[in-house]
Amino acid sequence: MTLKPCSGTEREPNWAKSSYSSDEGGECVEVATASDTILIRDSKNPDGPRLTFTPTTWADFLPYAAKR
Repeated sequence: MTLKPCSGTEREPNWAKSSYSSDEGGECVEVATASDTILIRDSKNPDGPRLTFTPTTWADFLPYAAKR
């Protein structure tokens, strides 16, 4: 899996989504980094709530999510 950049602004971090995601629908999550934080948001609701992870927690979460 590779990440494809999504549009960002100076206020917003540069969001990326998986290369497995299509450009047609909002069926993916987007990932960005800000300082020492990993941000996750729903592509269908980019202005909605975001999950935040420390890099260590994100690294622990990825293998779990990959199995789902």
